[in-house]
Amino acid sequence: MRLTVRMVLAAALLSSLALSACSSKGKVREPAKLVAVDKPTVSPRTLWTARVGNGSDEFFTELAPNAQIDAVYGADLKGRVYSFSTETGKTLWKVDTKARIAAGPGVSGDLILVGTLEGEVIALKRTDGAEVWRAALSSEVLGTPVGEGNIVVARSVDGRVFGLSASDGSRQWTFDRTVPELVLRGLSRPMIIGPTVVIGMENGRLVSLTLADGTPRWEQAISVPSGRTVLDRLVDIDGDMVLGEQCLYVASFGGEVACLEPAGGQVAWRRGVKSFNSLEEGGGKVFVSDESSVIWGLDGRSGAAAWKQESLLYRHTSPPAYFDGYVVVGDYEGYLHWMDPSDGRIVGRSRLGSDPITAKPVVSGDVLYVLNSAGRLAAIQLQKK
Repeated sequence: MRLTVRMVLAAALLSSLALSACSSKGKVREPAKLVAVDKPTVSPRTLWTARVGNGSDEFFTELAPNAQIDAVYGADLKGRVYSFSTETGKTLWKVDTKARIAAGPGVSGDLILVGTLEGEVIALKRTDGAEVWRAALSSEVLGTPVGEGNIVVARSVDGRVFGLSASDGSRQWTFDRTVPELVLRGLSRPMIIGPTVVIGMENGRLVSLTLADGTPRWEQAISVPSGRTVLDRLVDIDGDMVLGEQCLYVASFGGEVACLEPAGGQVAWRRGVKSFNSLEEGGGKVFVSDESSVIWGLDGRSGAAAWKQESLLYRHTSPPAYFDGYVVVGDYEGYLHWMDPSDGRIVGRSRLGSDPITAKPVVSGDVLYVLNSAGRLAAIQLQKK
């Protein structure tokens, strides 16, 4: 029953955020119309484009590319995994896993990791895509698997966290936590920090586990369920955390962005911003795309709002990326909006076709990799004016 409720709620949430969604006063929440950028200061240049199969189902999955030094990896919902040259975009290899991929690809050592709607984690060789192992978990895997050393960590939607052997996929440990009946459809990526792994849970709490054996180390509430309606009581941590120099930053749909001390989980500050998106950090700030597509720049040390950019309201923006000294987000019409991180001004705009960009753009060196929901992957550099 829980999975059915998750799917129904996902539909309700997407409807509330969709183009025809209505506010509490019955007014249509139409996406903001774009205003021409006054004197653009950046000019994005596309180095190459490639095709990652049929892309993702923008309703249920958010597959993001994974860029390494020599290759960038991508996957589509139909089960195909790709490796592309970072220099040219040429396909290095392609494999069909015969599964519905909903998470990944993650990279751990020599492995490419994906999660599936069939409840599996599949490990492939980075060199040629050959399957190394396939591990059956307890339910759908909607969060990207991660790994370090001989442990791969994966999450399933029934609240379980699995530590798997990187060698053969065998279970090394399991951590179990009860999932609320009504939750957002999606899971944040586990964050490995030294000998620990931090998990953002559907109940609005962070849990730190020992990577080697899954022993709990600390637990911290980011948001507590409250309010009258079902949506008001949702507190999921769905977006990926980001690790700064001294802080682990996390966002909850319950309405909190927080900075925690990674070793012990003590909260340094909280800020009232409601988001189900992944965070970004750079230049001393934390960047957030909230539930209404308002982009925030928060001071990384105090959480104080340095600025907020409201001109993209209801444009269903992607999580922000910090690239080459700028903040960039995608939107539902395939635009990329480039912002000055000091004040949030939009200083440039480009477009990757007309399909939505829902996945977080990925930075590797001096190149930004962007994947839209139709499977178009672009490598982009900036030319500053």
